[in-house]
Parts: sequence; structure tokens; C-alpha cells
Amino acid sequence: MTDIEEKCISKGVKLTGQRKIIARVMSEAEDHPDVDVLYNRVTKIDPKISIATVYRTVKLFEEAGILAKHDFKGGKARYEEISESHHDHLIDIKSGEIIEFVDDEIEKLQKKVADKYGYDLVDHKLELYGIKKKT
Repeated sequence: MTDIEEKCISKGVKLTGQRKIIARVMSEAEDHPDVDVLYNRVTKIDPKISIATVYRTVKLFEEAGILAKHDFKGGKARYEEISESHHDHLIDIKSGEIIEFVDDEIEKLQKKVADKYGYDLVDHKLELYGIKKKT
């Protein structure tokens, strides 16, 4: 059983056969697929799954707190499994590649900024956009 399937069960989300396939494909994803990419992957397993089913399932998983939706600049909404560990994103604006990273200095700086203005930092989201350097 995948992490997403386990999260569905713990949150009371009913898992139909098609939802199980979508959950499995999302759990195995090493990228941040949009719905069209996810649809292409799941229909290789079960060609009867419709794009509408993929849209509804992704929305259901998002509303249940199982998937995170990212609206990165210049593209379609992309999804990833919500994890316990925090990370930020570096997005290549030419290729669309997304790199997940954690940087202690950035984390400290964000806290410092919040402190400076009299706030306790409770959450944040950092997206960096770039173009790969030519080597």
C-alpha cells in the first residue's frame, strides 16, 4: 500500500479501483505532475480512467490534505504528495524542472525577518525561478 493510499484510509477517503491507481501513480512520481501528465500515466495502467476522474480525484486528495497544489508561474497547476518535512522549490523557467531543496540559512533569514517585524513565523512557501547556467 502506498503512502497516499494510507493517508486516504486514515482520512476516510473512499478508494475506488481508479482512485487507487491514481494514488499509486502519484506516490511513485518523482516530479510534480500536472493533471494532463498524471492522466497520461494512469491511462497506461487503466485506459478506462477519464480525465474528469483524474481532475476529481486530484481535487479530492487536495481537499483532504493529501496532495499539495502548486501554481508555479507560467504553467498548469502541479501536484505533489504532502510530506512532513518542509522544502522549498527552484523552478527552471525554460525546462519546467522543479528542484526541491532545504537551506538552513534561508530558514534562519525568514525567521529573522518575521522577528524584525514582530511576528512569529507559522508557515511559508518559497519558490525561486531561474535559468540553468551554461557550463
